[in-house]
Amino acid sequence: MSGCTRSSMPNRAHEEIRMKHVIAAVLILVSGFAGSVQAADVEGQWARGDGNAKVRIAPCGSDICATNTWIKPGTPKEKKGDKLVMTIKPGDEGVYSGTAFDPQRNMTYKLTVTVRGDKMTTRGCIVAGLLCKGIEWARIN
Repeated sequence: MSGCTRSSMPNRAHEEIRMKHVIAAVLILVSGFAGSVQAADVEGQWARGDGNAKVRIAPCGSDICATNTWIKPGTPKEKKGDKLVMTIKPGDEGVYSGTAFDPQRNMTYKLTVTVRGDKMTTRGCIVAGLLCKGIEWARIN
């Protein structure tokens, strides 16, 4: 490891926490559909399964954006109004895949969204798909 010192390497625990927050942001703002994708499946209000966030998913330009409408107090690195812009294409049986751009962190993620009625599962990955996190969602009125 020439040129690297221990202090220049990311702390694994810090990186895991950061990854969780990054993926949570991606998954909070989960379903951007462009073109022929029927965004009605994902449009609306969604609550994250862990109770830490609520989002509104709606069209934004030619994409779909998920915008944080509520963040549980004390949830680090997330705030009301954060947005995720997604470009996802339909696959088989309610599964969509593509990318999501997080402008707050200037990062793009691989994203898979599965919608089954009022339930949604999102899975975001970074580092060439090596670090992934999935989150469950429920549609709310």
